[in-house]
Amino acid sequence: MIIRQHRNLSALNILLVSIVGLLLCLGVFIHLPDALAPVLFEPALNNLIDFKIGDRLPPYANVLITLALTLFQAFQLNRIVNYYNFLGKPSFLTALMFMTLVSLFLPFLILSPTLICNFLTIWMLSKLFKIYKLSNIRGRMYDLGIIVALGSLVYFPFIVMLALLWASLLIFRPFDWREWLTPLLGFITVYFLLGVVYYWNYRLDDFLTIFSPFTTPFSASLHVDRYDLIALAPVAIAMLLFLSLLKDQYFKSVVHVRKSFKLLFYMLVLILASFFLDHTITINHFLLCVPPLSIYLAYYFTYAKSKWIYETMYLLMVAGIIASQFI
Repeated sequence: MIIRQHRNLSALNILLVSIVGLLLCLGVFIHLPDALAPVLFEPALNNLIDFKIGDRLPPYANVLITLALTLFQAFQLNRIVNYYNFLGKPSFLTALMFMTLVSLFLPFLILSPTLICNFLTIWMLSKLFKIYKLSNIRGRMYDLGIIVALGSLVYFPFIVMLALLWASLLIFRPFDWREWLTPLLGFITVYFLLGVVYYWNYRLDDFLTIFSPFTTPFSASLHVDRYDLIALAPVAIAMLLFLSLLKDQYFKSVVHVRKSFKLLFYMLVLILASFFLDHTITINHFLLCVPPLSIYLAYYFTYAKSKWIYETMYLLMVAGIIASQFI
Protein backbone atom coordinates (compact mmCIF):
# COMPACT_ATOMS: atom_id res chain seq x y z
CA MET A 1 0.00 0.00 0.00
CA ILE A 2 3.02 2.30 0.37
CA ILE A 3 3.50 2.85 -3.35
CA ARG A 4 -0.20 3.17 -4.03
CA GLN A 5 -0.50 5.82 -1.32
CA HIS A 6 2.42 7.86 -2.69
CA ARG A 7 1.01 7.78 -6.22
CA ASN A 8 -1.36 10.52 -5.00
CA LEU A 9 -0.57 14.15 -4.24
CA SER A 10 -1.77 14.09 -0.65
CA ALA A 11 -0.45 16.28 2.17
CA LEU A 12 -0.36 13.13 4.31
CA ASN A 13 2.50 11.88 2.15
CA ILE A 14 4.77 14.65 3.43
CA LEU A 15 4.50 13.05 6.86
CA LEU A 16 4.83 9.52 5.48
CA VAL A 17 7.98 10.33 3.49
CA SER A 18 9.48 11.90 6.62
CA ILE A 19 8.65 8.79 8.66
CA VAL A 20 10.20 6.52 6.03
CA GLY A 21 13.35 8.66 6.04
CA LEU A 22 13.54 8.48 9.85
CA LEU A 23 13.01 4.71 9.95
CA LEU A 24 15.65 4.08 7.30
CA CYS A 25 18.30 6.03 9.19
CA LEU A 26 17.72 4.40 12.58
CA GLY A 27 20.31 1.73 11.90
CA VAL A 28 23.08 4.31 11.62
CA PHE A 29 22.73 5.13 15.33
CA ILE A 30 23.94 1.61 16.15
CA HIS A 31 27.18 2.21 14.24
CA LEU A 32 27.82 5.80 15.30
CA PRO A 33 31.42 6.46 16.41
CA ASP A 34 32.20 8.60 19.42
CA ALA A 35 33.04 11.53 17.14
CA LEU A 36 32.64 12.54 13.51
CA ALA A 37 34.78 15.15 11.76
CA PRO A 38 33.41 15.39 8.22
CA VAL A 39 35.26 17.47 5.65
CA LEU A 40 32.52 19.49 3.99
CA PHE A 41 34.58 21.44 1.43
CA GLU A 42 37.53 20.82 -0.84
CA PRO A 43 40.88 22.33 0.29
CA ALA A 44 40.49 24.98 -2.45
CA LEU A 45 37.74 26.55 -0.34
CA ASN A 46 38.43 25.12 3.11
CA ASN A 47 41.95 26.58 3.17
CA LEU A 48 40.42 30.05 2.89
CA ILE A 49 37.43 29.86 5.23
CA ASP A 50 38.50 27.02 7.58
CA PHE A 51 34.91 25.78 7.97
CA LYS A 52 34.89 23.36 10.94
CA ILE A 53 31.25 23.22 12.04
CA GLY A 54 31.14 19.46 11.39
CA ASP A 55 33.81 18.92 14.07
CA ARG A 56 31.66 20.56 16.73
CA LEU A 57 28.53 18.53 16.05
CA PRO A 58 27.85 15.42 18.14
CA PRO A 59 27.37 12.36 15.87
CA TYR A 60 23.62 12.05 16.51
CA ALA A 61 23.12 15.72 15.56
CA ASN A 62 25.14 15.09 12.41
CA VAL A 63 22.71 12.35 11.36
CA LEU A 64 19.59 14.38 12.25
CA ILE A 65 20.82 17.40 10.28
CA THR A 66 21.57 15.11 7.35
CA LEU A 67 18.02 13.72 7.57
CA ALA A 68 16.54 17.23 7.53
CA LEU A 69 18.67 18.24 4.55
CA THR A 70 17.83 15.12 2.55
CA LEU A 71 14.12 15.58 3.25
CA PHE A 72 14.34 19.11 1.89
CA GLN A 73 16.15 17.83 -1.20
CA ALA A 74 13.57 15.08 -1.69
CA PHE A 75 10.64 17.48 -1.66
CA GLN A 76 12.44 19.96 -3.92
CA LEU A 77 13.17 17.27 -6.51
CA ASN A 78 9.60 15.99 -6.19
CA ARG A 79 8.29 19.51 -6.87
CA ILE A 80 10.42 19.78 -10.02
CA VAL A 81 9.26 16.40 -11.35
CA ASN A 82 5.63 17.32 -10.73
CA TYR A 83 6.09 20.75 -12.32
CA TYR A 84 7.36 19.25 -15.58
CA ASN A 85 4.85 16.39 -15.37
CA PHE A 86 7.46 13.69 -15.94
CA LEU A 87 5.28 11.01 -14.36
CA GLY A 88 2.03 11.91 -16.08
CA LYS A 89 0.41 13.04 -12.86
CA PRO A 90 1.58 14.70 -9.63
CA SER A 91 2.65 12.36 -6.84
CA PHE A 92 5.13 11.94 -4.00
CA LEU A 93 6.90 8.92 -5.50
CA THR A 94 10.06 10.86 -6.38
CA ALA A 95 10.43 12.06 -2.79
CA LEU A 96 9.83 8.54 -1.49
CA MET A 97 12.44 7.07 -3.84
CA PHE A 98 14.91 9.81 -2.93
CA MET A 99 14.64 9.11 0.80
CA THR A 100 14.96 5.39 0.12
CA LEU A 101 18.09 5.71 -2.01
CA VAL A 102 19.88 8.11 0.35
CA SER A 103 19.61 5.37 2.99
CA LEU A 104 21.31 2.69 0.89
CA PHE A 105 24.73 2.99 2.55
CA LEU A 106 25.60 4.18 6.04
CA PRO A 107 28.08 6.85 4.79
CA PHE A 108 25.19 8.46 2.90
CA LEU A 109 23.54 9.25 6.23
CA ILE A 110 26.13 11.68 7.56
CA LEU A 111 27.19 15.14 6.38
CA SER A 112 29.43 15.07 3.32
CA PRO A 113 30.43 17.27 0.37
CA THR A 114 28.28 15.19 -1.97
CA LEU A 115 25.24 15.86 0.20
CA ILE A 116 25.86 19.58 -0.24
CA CYS A 117 26.43 19.13 -3.98
CA ASN A 118 23.05 17.45 -4.36
CA PHE A 119 21.44 20.82 -3.62
CA LEU A 120 23.33 22.17 -6.63
CA THR A 121 22.46 19.09 -8.70
CA ILE A 122 18.74 19.57 -8.09
CA TRP A 123 19.06 23.30 -8.81
CA MET A 124 20.86 22.51 -12.07
CA LEU A 125 18.20 20.03 -13.15
CA SER A 126 15.44 22.56 -12.55
CA LYS A 127 17.25 24.97 -14.88
CA LEU A 128 18.26 22.41 -17.51
CA PHE A 129 14.78 20.97 -17.91
CA LYS A 130 13.53 24.43 -18.87
CA ILE A 131 16.00 25.30 -21.65
CA TYR A 132 13.96 23.23 -24.13
CA LYS A 133 11.23 25.89 -24.22
CA LEU A 134 13.28 29.09 -23.91
CA SER A 135 14.34 31.22 -26.87
CA ASN A 136 17.42 32.80 -25.23
CA ILE A 137 19.35 30.68 -22.73
CA ARG A 138 22.81 32.25 -22.74
CA GLY A 139 22.29 33.93 -19.35
CA ARG A 140 20.95 30.68 -17.91
CA MET A 141 23.92 28.69 -19.22
CA TYR A 142 26.31 31.26 -17.73
CA ASP A 143 24.60 30.80 -14.36
CA LEU A 144 24.86 27.03 -14.71
CA GLY A 145 28.60 27.33 -15.36
CA ILE A 146 28.91 29.28 -12.10
CA ILE A 147 26.92 26.58 -10.25
CA VAL A 148 29.25 23.85 -11.56
CA ALA A 149 32.30 25.83 -10.48
CA LEU A 150 30.87 26.37 -6.98
CA GLY A 151 30.05 22.67 -6.75
CA SER A 152 33.63 21.75 -7.71
CA LEU A 153 34.89 23.91 -4.83
CA VAL A 154 32.77 21.81 -2.49
CA TYR A 155 33.57 18.47 -4.17
CA PHE A 156 36.08 18.56 -7.02
CA PRO A 157 34.70 15.65 -9.14
CA PHE A 158 31.54 17.74 -9.53
CA ILE A 159 33.51 19.49 -12.27
CA VAL A 160 32.30 16.83 -14.73
CA MET A 161 28.88 18.47 -14.62
CA LEU A 162 30.35 21.03 -17.01
CA ALA A 163 30.20 18.30 -19.64
CA LEU A 164 26.56 17.71 -18.67
CA LEU A 165 25.76 21.31 -19.60
CA TRP A 166 27.10 20.72 -23.10
CA ALA A 167 25.26 17.40 -23.28
CA SER A 168 22.03 19.24 -22.45
CA LEU A 169 22.65 21.60 -25.36
CA LEU A 170 23.10 18.64 -27.68
CA ILE A 171 19.85 17.10 -26.46
CA PHE A 172 17.60 20.14 -26.18
CA ARG A 173 18.95 22.78 -28.57
CA PRO A 174 20.17 23.36 -32.13
CA PHE A 175 23.87 24.24 -32.23
CA ASP A 176 24.78 27.81 -31.27
CA TRP A 177 28.45 28.41 -30.41
CA ARG A 178 27.54 31.26 -28.03
CA GLU A 179 25.39 28.91 -25.93
CA TRP A 180 28.31 26.48 -25.77
CA LEU A 181 30.75 29.18 -24.73
CA THR A 182 28.74 30.82 -21.94
CA PRO A 183 28.87 27.89 -19.45
CA LEU A 184 32.65 27.88 -19.76
CA LEU A 185 32.76 31.65 -19.15
CA GLY A 186 30.64 31.24 -16.01
CA PHE A 187 32.92 28.47 -14.78
CA ILE A 188 36.09 30.46 -15.49
CA THR A 189 34.65 33.53 -13.70
CA VAL A 190 34.51 31.70 -10.36
CA TYR A 191 38.00 30.25 -10.64
CA PHE A 192 39.43 33.56 -11.82
CA LEU A 193 38.04 35.33 -8.75
CA LEU A 194 39.29 32.52 -6.51
CA GLY A 195 42.74 32.78 -8.12
CA VAL A 196 42.79 36.51 -7.40
CA VAL A 197 42.05 35.85 -3.72
CA TYR A 198 44.87 33.29 -3.55
CA TYR A 199 47.21 35.72 -5.34
CA TRP A 200 46.42 38.51 -2.87
CA ASN A 201 47.33 36.12 -0.07
CA TYR A 202 50.61 35.12 -1.78
CA ARG A 203 49.40 31.52 -2.19
CA LEU A 204 49.24 31.10 -5.93
CA ASP A 205 51.05 27.74 -5.71
CA ASP A 206 48.27 26.45 -3.44
CA PHE A 207 45.72 27.57 -6.03
CA LEU A 208 47.43 25.54 -8.77
CA THR A 209 47.26 22.38 -6.63
CA ILE A 210 43.46 22.52 -6.94
CA PHE A 211 43.82 20.92 -10.35
CA SER A 212 46.21 18.17 -9.23
CA PRO A 213 43.60 15.39 -9.71
CA PHE A 214 44.00 15.92 -13.46
CA THR A 215 47.69 15.03 -13.18
CA THR A 216 47.30 11.81 -11.16
CA PRO A 217 46.75 8.40 -12.79
CA PHE A 218 43.27 6.86 -12.76
CA SER A 219 43.76 4.50 -9.83
CA ALA A 220 40.62 4.88 -7.75
CA SER A 221 39.29 1.73 -6.12
CA LEU A 222 36.24 1.08 -4.00
CA HIS A 223 35.61 -1.37 -1.20
CA VAL A 224 31.98 -2.40 -0.76
CA ASP A 225 31.03 -4.50 2.24
CA ARG A 226 29.23 -7.67 1.24
CA TYR A 227 26.36 -6.71 3.54
CA ASP A 228 25.86 -3.53 1.49
CA LEU A 229 24.99 -5.77 -1.46
CA ILE A 230 21.88 -6.84 0.48
CA ALA A 231 20.60 -3.28 0.17
CA LEU A 232 21.86 -2.80 -3.37
CA ALA A 233 20.39 -5.97 -4.92
CA PRO A 234 16.66 -4.97 -4.75
CA VAL A 235 17.50 -1.53 -6.17
CA ALA A 236 19.34 -3.16 -9.07
CA ILE A 237 16.33 -5.40 -9.75
CA ALA A 238 13.99 -2.39 -9.61
CA MET A 239 16.20 -0.59 -12.15
CA LEU A 240 15.97 -3.61 -14.48
CA LEU A 241 12.19 -3.50 -14.14
CA PHE A 242 12.32 0.22 -14.94
CA LEU A 243 14.32 -0.43 -18.12
CA SER A 244 11.85 -3.10 -19.16
CA LEU A 245 8.95 -0.72 -18.60
CA LEU A 246 10.70 2.20 -20.29
CA LYS A 247 11.21 0.11 -23.42
CA ASP A 248 7.43 -0.04 -23.85
CA GLN A 249 6.61 3.47 -22.61
CA TYR A 250 9.46 5.55 -24.03
CA PHE A 251 7.96 6.53 -27.38
CA LYS A 252 4.54 7.06 -25.81
CA SER A 253 5.99 9.90 -23.71
CA VAL A 254 6.12 13.50 -24.86
CA VAL A 255 9.34 14.71 -26.47
CA HIS A 256 10.40 16.80 -23.47
CA VAL A 257 10.18 13.80 -21.13
CA ARG A 258 12.18 11.60 -23.51
CA LYS A 259 14.92 14.21 -23.84
CA SER A 260 14.98 14.78 -20.07
CA PHE A 261 15.38 11.06 -19.41
CA LYS A 262 18.27 11.02 -21.86
CA LEU A 263 19.86 13.91 -19.95
CA LEU A 264 19.53 11.97 -16.68
CA PHE A 265 21.27 9.01 -18.32
CA TYR A 266 24.23 11.19 -19.33
CA MET A 267 24.34 12.53 -15.79
CA LEU A 268 24.68 9.01 -14.40
CA VAL A 269 27.40 8.15 -16.92
CA LEU A 270 29.39 11.27 -16.04
CA ILE A 271 29.07 10.65 -12.29
CA LEU A 272 30.27 7.07 -12.69
CA ALA A 273 33.15 8.17 -14.91
CA SER A 274 34.22 10.92 -12.49
CA PHE A 275 34.77 8.26 -9.83
CA PHE A 276 38.20 7.71 -11.39
CA LEU A 277 39.13 11.39 -11.19
CA ASP A 278 40.63 11.15 -7.72
CA HIS A 279 42.08 8.16 -5.85
CA THR A 280 40.67 9.48 -2.55
CA ILE A 281 37.03 9.14 -3.67
CA THR A 282 34.80 7.06 -1.37
CA ILE A 283 31.38 5.47 -1.68
CA ASN A 284 29.85 8.86 -0.79
CA HIS A 285 30.59 9.84 -4.38
CA PHE A 286 27.61 7.81 -5.54
CA LEU A 287 25.23 9.94 -3.49
CA LEU A 288 25.29 12.17 -6.59
CA CYS A 289 23.47 9.38 -8.45
CA VAL A 290 20.44 9.62 -6.18
CA PRO A 291 18.51 12.44 -7.97
CA PRO A 292 18.45 10.83 -11.45
CA LEU A 293 17.87 7.32 -10.06
CA SER A 294 15.00 8.62 -7.91
CA ILE A 295 13.25 9.96 -11.01
CA TYR A 296 13.79 6.71 -12.89
CA LEU A 297 12.43 4.56 -10.06
CA ALA A 298 9.49 6.92 -9.51
CA TYR A 299 8.66 6.46 -13.20
CA TYR A 300 8.68 2.68 -12.79
CA PHE A 301 6.50 2.73 -9.68
CA THR A 302 4.08 5.10 -11.39
CA TYR A 303 3.47 2.93 -14.45
CA ALA A 304 3.98 -0.58 -13.05
CA LYS A 305 0.71 -2.52 -13.46
CA SER A 306 0.94 -5.43 -11.07
CA LYS A 307 0.26 -4.21 -7.54
CA TRP A 308 1.79 -7.21 -5.79
CA ILE A 309 5.02 -6.88 -7.83
CA TYR A 310 5.65 -3.16 -7.27
CA GLU A 311 4.57 -3.20 -3.63
CA THR A 312 6.71 -6.27 -2.93
CA MET A 313 9.61 -4.71 -4.81
CA TYR A 314 9.56 -1.63 -2.63
CA LEU A 315 9.23 -3.67 0.57
CA LEU A 316 12.28 -5.68 -0.51
CA MET A 317 14.21 -2.44 -1.02
CA VAL A 318 13.31 -1.25 2.47
CA ALA A 319 14.00 -4.66 4.02
CA GLY A 320 17.38 -4.84 2.29
CA ILE A 321 18.40 -1.42 3.61
CA ILE A 322 17.32 -2.20 7.17
CA ALA A 323 18.97 -5.63 7.10
CA SER A 324 22.29 -4.24 5.85
CA GLN A 325 22.28 -1.54 8.52
CA PHE A 326 21.55 -3.82 11.47
CA ILE A 327 23.75 -6.68 10.30
